Amino acid sequence: MRVLVTGATGFIGHHVAAALIAEGHDVRCLARSGSRRPGLPDGSAWIEGDLRSRQDLEGAVGGCEAVVHAAAHYALWARDPREFYEVNVEGTRRLLSTARAAGVRRVVYTSSVSCVGEAAPGRLADEDTPVRPNDLVGDYKRSKWEAEQVALSFARSGARDALEVVAVLPASTIGPGDARPTPTGEIIRDFLAGKMPRVIDTPMSFVDVRDVAAGHVLALHRGRSGRRYILTSREGNVGLATFLALVAEVAGVAPPRGGVPYWLAWLAGAASTFVADRVTHRPPRVPLAGVRMASHRMQFDPGRAIRELGLPQTPLRDTVRDAVAWFRGARPVSVGAALPYPSPPARRSA
Repeated sequence: MRVLVTGATGFIGHHVAAALIAEGHDVRCLARSGSRRPGLPDGSAWIEGDLRSRQDLEGAVGGCEAVVHAAAHYALWARDPREFYEVNVEGTRRLLSTARAAGVRRVVYTSSVSCVGEAAPGRLADEDTPVRPNDLVGDYKRSKWEAEQVALSFARSGARDALEVVAVLPASTIGPGDARPTPTGEIIRDFLAGKMPRVIDTPMSFVDVRDVAAGHVLALHRGRSGRRYILTSREGNVGLATFLALVAEVAGVAPPRGGVPYWLAWLAGAASTFVADRVTHRPPRVPLAGVRMASHRMQFDPGRAIRELGLPQTPLRDTVRDAVAWFRGARPVSVGAALPYPSPPARRSA
């Protein structure tokens, strides 16, 4: 099958492309001009283009039977918040309408657990947990929620022009190859560098990037159109302090020394974000959106994806081991991908 993958220069998209290539598909990867592009095996290719250009998208989707739309603007801060909506919302609308016109049969849309509401205390949220307005903290979450509504609306179109659209919702994704890195990868990198001696012990949900990639491929084959699937690990539903204690154990470094009061983190985030917005115009050291997210329980039930797709469940320790090895520049023990990993980001001085 010829499949177009958007976002293959990013962490999740890179692994999705690798999983599709390993399964024998003819993969086309859309990338913006000047972006970093890891090598592709024979039979696959990079296609230069931008989600903002319908002409670029028409050339990219031509001849494809399926699309995996993993591209997104994923950050906790942007100098111009409109970028989140132009890329995440309008880019999705533009791509799917172009794909439908070109006769593409099936789309897997990479959403986010940010589009799921917060469960009652002591429970895990699932695909049917309703979203309340205060669950959508920051422009990234709001734009991803709007983009998911756009994507699923294509599956609800009239019978003659409907696309088969399956939405997959990854949780906090970790593992080897997080070159940019993502906000979750920054937590691991900064902790290993001794920059996070204390943390807000917020409930989170971690998942191996290779399981997320497998979830995309399984959704392409088995997912029901118009349906959402949370991609996470049951074992990965832990507090941040517990997670970093495991990172410390695997890496042989000191565990977190204690917690940070939420009010203190909020003040630091507000000050850091104010300076970024008004003075430096560079990403804040402590994004306020990230601090505000820490006040929510971000833990999720992957039961639907396990039952209906066969989502794998890699042990959390194995994932952490490979992530730590990769950030330290060593080749991970369990690679299992057809694409070469990008190089780890340069280490920051402590």
